[in-house]
Amino acid sequence: MSQNTTPAARQDLTVAAAKRSAQRAQTGAAVSRTFALSTLLIGSIIFLVPFYVMLAIAFKSEKELGATEIWSWPVKPTIDNFKYVIENPNVSFALFLRNTIFVSFTTTIGVLFSSSLVAYAFARLKFAGRDRLFMLLLATMMLPGIVTMIPTYVLFAKLGWVNSFRPLVIPAFFGGGAFNIFLLRQFYLGIPRELDEAAFLDGASYWTIFSRIIAPLSGPVFAVVGMFTFFGTWKDFNGPLLYLNDPELQTNELGLSTYNALQASKWHLVMAGSVLVMIPIVILFFLGQRYFVKGIVMTGGK
Repeated sequence: MSQNTTPAARQDLTVAAAKRSAQRAQTGAAVSRTFALSTLLIGSIIFLVPFYVMLAIAFKSEKELGATEIWSWPVKPTIDNFKYVIENPNVSFALFLRNTIFVSFTTTIGVLFSSSLVAYAFARLKFAGRDRLFMLLLATMMLPGIVTMIPTYVLFAKLGWVNSFRPLVIPAFFGGGAFNIFLLRQFYLGIPRELDEAAFLDGASYWTIFSRIIAPLSGPVFAVVGMFTFFGTWKDFNGPLLYLNDPELQTNELGLSTYNALQASKWHLVMAGSVLVMIPIVILFFLGQRYFVKGIVMTGGK
């Protein structure tokens, strides 16, 4: 800049440089936003393709399925496949749905109750070896399920619980799982301890503090743990396969597998059954999506 430049001219040049810098920043932000949205859109399409194919096949007649590509949407969508699946006398999807609802809801209640109590103890109580026990608990997350599958089955067989819902439901009331305890503990650590101290001054016990202060504030994280547990139980295949031998006790996943074996290559019927199994969890996810996202953020999952 020349020394003969007037102060007004220097000010104009500074303002112009600031504007150019702001424009470059805006352009960079727009490019970054466009790239992020494009990546999310491409990822969404990739993940939605299997669902689209499933729906397309489920609404096709057997004749149209054999004459068209699986990618094409049916020319004449039909719901006859769903009617046939529901009314099939050999495989009762209503029975499977009732069994799955019982197991899923009972397990979810048990996990929420037991994991919240354990997490409260790790987050708010002081006792010898607390941190070491918590680290030991987290270490169990690295233990593959296949390692404990046979000993667990032997234990439940000795107790006479095989071919009943007890092996699928009762363990949920004793701990709730290391991951769920971790999520709840992280949330409880963010609640001010002054609330506990004030309650203690008023003569409240630990149970009173948990039930009347901590639990009512835990709605978002309860939604996260509840949805994780419900979805996992709803889609569980290995557990029911191991412990449920009676056809009257089968859940959705076992029933769908049985239906797949009976129908062989009739994919339009198999896909219709898959859609029926999927509909409840999709509805539940969209109803609880806001609380699910809020709970993830508040537990430190930003």
